[in-house]
Formats: sequence, C-alpha cells, structure tokens
Amino acid sequence: MTPLALVLSYFLALNMLTLGLFWWDKRCAIERRWRVPESTLLTLCLIGGSLGAKTGQGIFRHKTRKEPFRTSLNAIAVLHVGFLAALVLPEFRASVVQLVSQITSQILG
Repeated sequence: MTPLALVLSYFLALNMLTLGLFWWDKRCAIERRWRVPESTLLTLCLIGGSLGAKTGQGIFRHKTRKEPFRTSLNAIAVLHVGFLAALVLPEFRASVVQLVSQITSQILG
C-alpha cells in the first residue's frame, strides 16, 4: 500500500468512525442513555475526523446549539481546511511560512 493510500484510508476510517459516533450519541440522547463524552468527539475531530463530525452534525442535527462544543468544532474544521490549503496551494503555503517567520522573528527579537 502506498503512503498516500494509507493516509487516505486512515482519514476515511476516522471520519466514518466520527460520523458513527455522532449518530450513536444522538440515539443515546434521544433514549436518555449513556452519552459519548464531548472530549472524545472533539479529540476525534482534532486528529482528522472533522469532516465526519460536521457531516454528522448536519445530518443528525446533533450538537448544533451546544456551546462551546460548536465553536470548538468549527475552529478545528477551519484549522483542517487551512492545513489542506497549505498542502495543496503552494502560494498559500509560502505566505503562511513567511507570516510565521515574521511573527517568530518579532517574538525572538
């Protein structure tokens, strides 16, 4: 298996797991049973499952009004879009590197 196929398989599996946990948590909420901790859902989002989380949030209408969960999930999704843009768009990557270099030089003197 090529490295790219391995990475894509990881993200596909992780996003399917995250989507499934959003479904499971919604069912548990409806039936007033044990719930999946928000920290678990956000951790899965942070390590790459944000697409599955946002999809589950939209499809199941789950955790759409819950703060600060909603804000944290949106911040993670924006972070992932930025990383993806940095990988795909060379000009964006160069501008981010330049910005980080400027900030670092100002902080370090």
